[in-house]
Parts: sequence; structure tokens; C-alpha cells
Amino acid sequence: MVKKISELYLDARRALMAEEDPQTAGMVARNLLCFASGKSHEQVLAQREMYASEEVCGTMAALTQRYLQGEPLAYILGEWEFYGLKLYVDPHVLIPRDDTCAVTTLAINQGLYLQEAPRILDLCTGSGCIGLAIASRVKDARVTLADISKDALAVAKRNVTRNHLSARVSCVQADALTPPSAFLGKFDMIVSNPPYITTAEMRELPKSVSEFEPHLALYGGDDGLVFYRSIIENFTQALKPGGCLCFEFGMGQGDAVCQLLLEKGYTILERSRDYNDIERAVIAQIGRKED
Repeated sequence: MVKKISELYLDARRALMAEEDPQTAGMVARNLLCFASGKSHEQVLAQREMYASEEVCGTMAALTQRYLQGEPLAYILGEWEFYGLKLYVDPHVLIPRDDTCAVTTLAINQGLYLQEAPRILDLCTGSGCIGLAIASRVKDARVTLADISKDALAVAKRNVTRNHLSARVSCVQADALTPPSAFLGKFDMIVSNPPYITTAEMRELPKSVSEFEPHLALYGGDDGLVFYRSIIENFTQALKPGGCLCFEFGMGQGDAVCQLLLEKGYTILERSRDYNDIERAVIAQIGRKED
């Protein structure tokens, strides 16, 4: 049975309100309708009294059910926006979140003051969101996106191409839990949003995360700090003298991560909070801070 575009929207919004507040339900319904119909938000609004095809009606119903069964909107749409960039995403990579803007902003601000054509490594890159945001704002930066997952790197490579950054951004496979290969060279800054969910927290994740997002990119060991210890221990050698290490971390992990950095000779330059006023990121310099 065919329906008007406006009816498709209202039906989806009504169904989604069983799980979401009215504002979120409306936002999700609009995005699903645009995806199902292949139209922009403006086109959907302008054509709201037109009838959709049976195919679009069926697709819209199926997409709504996928969302109600817990599948994240980003995976349904196959893309997400982060720091003004349109990025491909799939279940091989974490969905970029607003929380990660904190570490990204720290890294960008530092990158703007680095020497000409700085080399920056985004370790545990996933979709490439942090490194690509840095490359888009620090115009002469040479950015390397690194991840142990070949599937994640395939997504990152697509995002490099999509955002026209191939001239300055490369992708390489690397394991954050082992010493880096010498061919990586030395970097002015390493930035990482590593897995940091603890064993206890993994058991309490919402369905949309636990059943759809990659556990490889989530689990950080019993205390959530396994990757921080390894990166500090193994990748400090990949920093140039006076280079910086920039981390995202989980809620309440800031003091522990900073202590690990201090124990290995880093100076804490800045700690930062996310949009919800939760401490979320730190940038530290190897050696003594310059006066």
C-alpha cells in the first residue's frame, strides 16, 4: 500500500516514540525517510504530499524495524558526520561520537603550533575520524591512520578518499599492543582513542553498543587501561624529542592515565572535558615542558 511521504514520516515517528523521546523520534524518522527515498531533507519537505512508491514504503518500514531492534542509526545509514566531515561507517568501526571532539580539539590546537608539515599518527584510528579531522584543520599536517583491523582500515581508506585528503593522509596496519615497526618513523604527535571499556562495564553496555559495535575497539582489559600502558611503553619511541601524546579516556580514568604518563617522563600540558562537562582527554609532552 502506497502512502504519502508525510504519512511515512508520521508512521515512523509514532513507532519510534515507543523507544525515543518525541524530538529524537522525529530526527530518526526524517533521516530514515531521506535514506529510504534517496531525497534530501529539503526535498522530503517540499514533496511531503506526494505519494511514495511501494518500494520506498517497504524500505521505510524495514529500516524503522531495524532501528527498533537496536541497530544504531549510523550503521543503518552507512555514514555519520564528525567535526564537519561526512564519514562512512559500518560495524567494523566505532561510530564517531561527540565525546571524541574533546581529544580531537586538543590535538588540532597542538597541531597548529607544531613545526612545518608535522607528522601525526592516529593510533587505533577506526573510521579515521580523529586523524581526518586533524588533517582537515592543520593544512600542512602529514597524518598516518593506523589500526590492527584490516576491515577498519578499509573504512578509513574510503574516508580519506571521500574527504579528498589522499595527498596528506596514509593508512597502515599497526598493533597498539606491540612495539611499532621502524618503518613508521618518528612523529611530532600521536593521538589515540584506544579501547578503554572495563570488564565490568562491558557487561552493562546498551544493546545498541554491545550487539552492534566492534568489541575489538571497545574492550580495554579488566581496568580499561591496557592500551594506555602499552602505547606509552611502546610508542614513546616513535615520538620526536619533545613530541606529544594525546589520549581520549573513559569517565573517571583521567587521573590514572595521567599518572601513567607522568611515570614515563611526560609533562601534562592540558586536560579537557567533553560537551557534557565530563573529563575526556589529555595531551602530554615527552620530557620537560618548555618555558
